[in-house]
Amino acid sequence: MLKSAYPYYLANEPVYANQDLPVIDKYSGEVATRVALADAKAIDAGIAAADAASDAMRKLPAYKRQQILQHCVQRFTERLEELAQALTIENGKPINDARGEAIRLVDTFRIAAEESVRIYGEVMPLDISARAVGYTGMWKRVPVGPCSFISPFNFPLNLAAHKVAPAIAAGCPFVLKPASMTPIGALIIGEVLAETDLPKGAFSILPCSRDGADLFTTDPRLKLLSFTGSPQVGWELKAKAGKKKVVLELGGNAACIIDHDSDIEDAVKRVVFGAFYQSGQSCISVQRILVHEAIYKTFRDQLVAATKALKMGDPKDPATFIGPMISSKEAERLEGWVKEAVAAGATLLCGGKRNGAMLEATLLENVKSSANISCQEAFGPVAILSPFTDFDAALKEVNNSDFGLQAGVFTRDIYKIQRAWDELEVGGVVIGDIPSWRVDHMPYGGVKDSGLGREGIRYAIEDMTELRMLIVRTPPKEQR
Repeated sequence: MLKSAYPYYLANEPVYANQDLPVIDKYSGEVATRVALADAKAIDAGIAAADAASDAMRKLPAYKRQQILQHCVQRFTERLEELAQALTIENGKPINDARGEAIRLVDTFRIAAEESVRIYGEVMPLDISARAVGYTGMWKRVPVGPCSFISPFNFPLNLAAHKVAPAIAAGCPFVLKPASMTPIGALIIGEVLAETDLPKGAFSILPCSRDGADLFTTDPRLKLLSFTGSPQVGWELKAKAGKKKVVLELGGNAACIIDHDSDIEDAVKRVVFGAFYQSGQSCISVQRILVHEAIYKTFRDQLVAATKALKMGDPKDPATFIGPMISSKEAERLEGWVKEAVAAGATLLCGGKRNGAMLEATLLENVKSSANISCQEAFGPVAILSPFTDFDAALKEVNNSDFGLQAGVFTRDIYKIQRAWDELEVGGVVIGDIPSWRVDHMPYGGVKDSGLGREGIRYAIEDMTELRMLIVRTPPKEQR
């Protein structure tokens, strides 16, 4: 399914510069293909090309931007299975989940096509006092200019799309660094973009080493940096970014509250999905599960049974739900956190065993709040359970975190729903479902160590544009 080698894209053109980046099949551990690795010279050339393309991109009519995005929708739809198979190989994502992500890629570009022709402005009355009589104001949004994008390994199609698609809709040229472990999806996006009549230099997609990527952050020709990845790296990049805008979509240790009036069977079904979907490698994966004591034992027993029933194995098998983590190193880290928690008194309810990059779906209880598996981001197939008696105390426990991305609350009480929305220090509160739920046009992002700004096409366009004000004075003789 994969080609033997892939280029990088520099100023809209494929460049087969080398085959220096091996891409590993995450299940077999074998080299699946090789990719051209960009050096500092190529990155500088991509930034220069984006800078030179700024005027042409700014002047590109909205209907042309929409046509380009619609072409992407058509071509991604035609190549849906190819995209999904490539994702399963390079990421280890089970094929059913990979097909779901490929569909979301299409959705994201379709939403961007719709938004590209409705980037509105506003007429603003200025005559709020006698001195402003005769003045009229209006504003519009203009592209911020060349953008720098750094996307992660866990959703290499759709999280790249959440940067690329709004940039095209807004009229911003860009350079994109995909994750080195999963560059193929972004390069297929590049193949499709190269089929369009985007202005020369409008995009470059440049896999490169982390050490060689400084220009993506520090170059002053770039006017916005959008990074998705770990909190440690994200905040370091922000400190180095200079005067440019910075948007960060970082990590989390998402919590889910299950109140006493919940439908236990439904909540178990959703929590199993939220905790172990794509081996828990999502920043909104369910990690902390707070269950009312009245239903705790019943919920726990059903959740353990459902977790044990998950099929683990080859991600190319449609029956597989748990595939490999991104690397053996990450699986070892998380296995160590599980052992650390058990040594400190936690109870292992199920799972915990590792074989290479494969880590069993794991549930723990009686975990100390100071344990890494509780207070840090697991980013793998591990979740912890704890009982609560008071709903407001449970809200405080959810907030007892350095992160604040999304939270889930299962309750039928409208007043508790309102309190959760008012009190939870997160970017989104999901009622009757898991924090892992997202649809691609909604505002998405977090607070605290979970980041800055919001994704979701309309909201990303706001970051990728600036307000430009026009003030018109009508002389007294011309006033009617």
